[in-house]
Amino acid sequence: MTDTKQFVNAAEEKMANAIDHLDEQLAHIRAGKANAKILDGVRVSYYGSLTPLSSVATVTTPDAKTILITPWEKSLIKEIEKAIINSEVGITPENNGEVVRLGIPPLTEERRRTLAKQSKHEAENAKISVRNARRDAIELLKKSVKDGMPEDVEKDAEADVQKIHDRYIKKVDELYAAKEKEIMTV
Repeated sequence: MTDTKQFVNAAEEKMANAIDHLDEQLAHIRAGKANAKILDGVRVSYYGSLTPLSSVATVTTPDAKTILITPWEKSLIKEIEKAIINSEVGITPENNGEVVRLGIPPLTEERRRTLAKQSKHEAENAKISVRNARRDAIELLKKSVKDGMPEDVEKDAEADVQKIHDRYIKKVDELYAAKEKEIMTV
C-alpha cells in the first residue's frame, strides 16, 4: 500500500513550479515601466562566446522610465548596443561612451492590449500545468486503489488534490489580474 501524501505533495510541488514559471514569464513582459528583467534574454558577444548581459555589465533602473547599463569593460559598449538592437526588447539604446541608456517609451493602447493578451496566454499555460499536475496525481491515486489502497482514502486524497488545485488556479488568476492592471494603467 502506498502513501497518498507523496502523490499530493508531488502534485503541489508541480503546481508551485507552474506559479514560479508564470511569475518569471510575467516579469519579462514590459509594462511601460523600467524593469531590468526585460534584458534577461539579451546575449552579448564576449571574447567569442555569447554571454548574458548581466554577466558583463551592471543593469540598474535609476527611475521608472530608464534602464542604465554600465559595462565592466568600456570596449563592450558597442557589443552591448548591438546585442540590444538585435534582441526582441524593441528599444533603441543610446550610449555616451561610458554607459548605455534605454529610455522606456510610453505604451500605446494597441501595444497595451497586445501585452495583456500575451499575459493572458502565459496565465493559461500556467493553468494547464496546474491541471496536468492534478490529473497526474489523480491517475496515480486511482492506480494505487488497484494496488490495494482503500477507495475512501483515495477519494480523500483526491479531494485534497482538488483543494490544492483550486488554490493554485486562484493564485494564477491573481497574478494575471495584477499584471493586467499594471499593463493597462496609463
